[in-house]
Amino acid sequence: MSSMSTPGDAYDRDRAMEDATELNSGSNGDEAVNQLNSFLRGEISAAETYRMAIDKAADSKEMTASSNMAMLREIQEEHGRAAQALRDRIRELGGEASDSSGAWGAWAKFTQGTANLFGDASSLKALKEGEEHGLKDYREGADDIDATSAQLVENQLIPAQQRHINLLDQLINAVGKA
Repeated sequence: MSSMSTPGDAYDRDRAMEDATELNSGSNGDEAVNQLNSFLRGEISAAETYRMAIDKAADSKEMTASSNMAMLREIQEEHGRAAQALRDRIRELGGEASDSSGAWGAWAKFTQGTANLFGDASSLKALKEGEEHGLKDYREGADDIDATSAQLVENQLIPAQQRHINLLDQLINAVGKA
């Protein structure tokens, strides 16, 4: 008896390893999709909340400066692009992307609506709090996703959140001085 293996044996071992990897990553893939969908709902909510703030700001004397409105629109568009990137990644993983902001969206709308009653600075501070919450979610959830998704979060989504916080700080200061 020879202990030599045939090319077929090597193929069978490789295939068995691939199958085991797929089975083991199934629950991890589900966990990643669930976490990515949570991120997606946050991005959808953010885009909706910025739309509300932009609509409210259009009626405001302090915020009607075109640069301030442009900044809010830019942030809203970035949240829209982030949502699309997350949808694409979820589909690449074989998952189904959420299509609404869910409970987080309802809370964000309530918070923004309440802040709108108290003026622009409160509204901007509510937006900033939302951005800080999103940043925290990304940092805490990065361990629950696959490496490719983690790169998306770390290289694109977290830096965008940080940029949004800085821009909102600038707007808050500008409105406070107006």
